[in-house]
Amino acid sequence: MLATGVMAFALLQSLVIPVLPTIQETLGATQADVTWVLTAYLLSASIFTPIVGRLGDMTGKKRMFVVALAALAIGCLLAALATSLWVMIAARIIQGIGGGVLPLGFGIVRDEFPEDKVPGAISALASMAAAGTGVGLILAGPIVELLGPSWLFWFPLIVLVVAATGAHFVVPESKARSEGRINWVAALLLSGWLVALLLPVSRAAEWGWGSPIVLGLLAVAAVLAVLWVVVESRARYPLVDMRMMRTKAVWATNLVALLFGVSMYAAFAFLPQFLQTSPENGYGFGASVTESGLMLLPQTVTAFVLGLVAGRLGQRFGSKNVLIVGTVLSMTGYLLFALAHDDRWEIYLISAIMGAGFGVAFSSMANLIVAAVPHEQTGVASGMNANIRTIGGSIGSALMAGVVTAHMGPNGLPREAGYVNGFLLLTGALVLAALAAILIPAVRRDPVTHEEPNVALRHPEAALVAGGTLVGDDPE
Repeated sequence: MLATGVMAFALLQSLVIPVLPTIQETLGATQADVTWVLTAYLLSASIFTPIVGRLGDMTGKKRMFVVALAALAIGCLLAALATSLWVMIAARIIQGIGGGVLPLGFGIVRDEFPEDKVPGAISALASMAAAGTGVGLILAGPIVELLGPSWLFWFPLIVLVVAATGAHFVVPESKARSEGRINWVAALLLSGWLVALLLPVSRAAEWGWGSPIVLGLLAVAAVLAVLWVVVESRARYPLVDMRMMRTKAVWATNLVALLFGVSMYAAFAFLPQFLQTSPENGYGFGASVTESGLMLLPQTVTAFVLGLVAGRLGQRFGSKNVLIVGTVLSMTGYLLFALAHDDRWEIYLISAIMGAGFGVAFSSMANLIVAAVPHEQTGVASGMNANIRTIGGSIGSALMAGVVTAHMGPNGLPREAGYVNGFLLLTGALVLAALAAILIPAVRRDPVTHEEPNVALRHPEAALVAGGTLVGDDPE
């Protein structure tokens, strides 16, 4: 039931992406506006994930897991009935509350599984999330063509009802409870700086990067972000534990996650549109929604397969090294797309390379986070890593929209240069991700088995020393 819930959440992240042009036409929206169908979902998830996670620690993880699935279901119902863009965006915001299924799922695994099974179970949930995202890209076309756009939400609604019912009756309620309360000031500041950042980034092409409103909103975002960090640092019950975040292994891995989020979600949002554009515009393949999903199928396959073997590779070569390889693979795929996208075989090859990088990197990040924190922080730390990736996705999709729509042609479609510049920008983000991965402290491996010892799980008291430092090859 945990895997089903996580899969449904991932499906809703990606099902709408290949059909954004269809939604744009159906609801009478502009291309810049319709990207908020994705951005609003990611933004909402970024805000509600720590809130729902905190409520789970206080009132029961199973209870809040079911509540998160219910929020996803209600959002699906509203989206299926939406007749305007603003209703659709409101529905997607409600669905974002369901982002809490990831930290709640990690927390339930931590509470209910034997200690030696926790890392593998968390990696499995992370792999299901990645696989669900890819499956959504493939299923979107057939669902729309056979059943209609509204079934993009009716179908997940059915899955969510089954998952919520099953979770209620099957998943045990954890007896663990933590004291605390919701830091609403921190939540308000978090939402404030994210909105103040994403709005000008997505509208800069229309308003102008040097316009007073863009510069003013960016300044507001910077001020609110600083205030948010200060409030969280001083709070007795923070939404985001800044002390844990200062641990080198944690902040370096989270920085990689942020940059991966920037690149991954932005690519998911614009690759289908590129593939569906008619070649008469000088690029694209005129693919149908189904065809564009099939062209991205290699990405889903390689992400799933390599995600499953990434744990073994990490045991043999070290999760940090495997993460670096995954980042370089993803970076190579993005660069190739910017430089070579004229033939279908190129798209299939590039899609496979991207997926391989995603699958390896995501599983490695999950294992690195688990190894970096003590047992009682496994769920929180893993959830924050996923949440930071979502924040990166919010920024990346808005930034990509600004770059692509800055190169609009007379026919109302982006020029090829918009996509090229956008993917070069995302390549740069992954270059930074590779550099950040190098900063992650290495963990010693057993000289006989070549396995990484799970420092946090085997010796909780040794995982963190004074000041929150990972014990490993790099004492910082």
